[in-house]
Amino acid sequence: MRIGAGGESAAGPNCRPADENRKAPERRWQSRDLRLESTIMSQSQVTSIKYAGGRRFYPYSQFLKERFGCKVYKLTVDAGFTCPNRDGTKGRGGCIYCENSSFSPAAGSRLSVREQVDKEKRLAEGRYGASRFIAYFQPFSNTYAPVGKLRELHDEALSVEGVVGLSLGTRPDCVPDDVLDYLEGLARRTHLWVEFGLQSSHDETLGLINRGHTFAEFEDAVRRTQGRGIFICVHLILGLPGESREMIRETAARIAGLGIDGVKLHHLHVVRDTVLAQMHAKGGVDLLGMEEYVLLCADVLERLPPWTVLQRFVGDVQGDSLIAPKWNEGKLRVLEAIQEELGRRGTQQGALYSGPASPPGWADASRKSALIAGKPRV
Repeated sequence: MRIGAGGESAAGPNCRPADENRKAPERRWQSRDLRLESTIMSQSQVTSIKYAGGRRFYPYSQFLKERFGCKVYKLTVDAGFTCPNRDGTKGRGGCIYCENSSFSPAAGSRLSVREQVDKEKRLAEGRYGASRFIAYFQPFSNTYAPVGKLRELHDEALSVEGVVGLSLGTRPDCVPDDVLDYLEGLARRTHLWVEFGLQSSHDETLGLINRGHTFAEFEDAVRRTQGRGIFICVHLILGLPGESREMIRETAARIAGLGIDGVKLHHLHVVRDTVLAQMHAKGGVDLLGMEEYVLLCADVLERLPPWTVLQRFVGDVQGDSLIAPKWNEGKLRVLEAIQEELGRRGTQQGALYSGPASPPGWADASRKSALIAGKPRV
């Protein structure tokens, strides 16, 4: 079970009924005098936004609290998928950094989807008093199957009492139109995120890490997913081989222009049994220190729209798989350091964003009165 950086759970004494959650309640921000008719965001609009707990960014915990009114926990599921850059469709071996068992606690489970969700649910109920859950299909590409198979797996997860949503980790080249048509219908039934692994917007980097797709393919997947009631999250890795600070800033700016709903950030890990581990052993990989990573996170946050949900800042590595980097500080300290860096700069999420106030693809068209700096996406 993952409880992500920034909090994949949110405090709140009472949950809304499950059927009410599925009606897509409006997002309620805390702001001052926001001009909803604006078409381009101004700095006064950005700085008028107040995030929960004095944060300088929009954490997933706040999003969940606004939507469900109580704690919501992500429960990881391994549904037995693979990837097209592993099975020979596009390549073999997968991404150079990827060893799914190192970061997914569910990887390799032999239990059914329902059994996995029910098991993790009971743990969360006992440990945290949780009553609402999102089933997170995490390892590999979780839309890489025929629609009939996807429907069967999703119905299993949603059949568990208290599951109010699904999150599907996948790739830009694994969402053909028939799958998106199915997911559009699914989004009418439940809260739905599709999480695209991108990692970088630079094709030379994508080639180096053996992603097997281009940034243009990612853009196409995002555009075809938007307007279907599906929340879109993008995974980015900071510190990939050969990438400069300016390249990372360019990726953030490109993502900002696409109207993405959420972002997960991750510093580059070297784990055992990967091509990246072989490169590292030969001295071919420069890794970020925590201080460098904090600076880069602040750079990215300043360029993202202020309504983009930050689902994660730091990833976990299971067991003894991690080779490097081994920071002395925990996840909470990294979050505090990012907050402190933004404070030192006198900025916050969106400070350098100057794009449209109503970008395309907002998952929930009913939230037109939602409090954001500019017009909600419809």
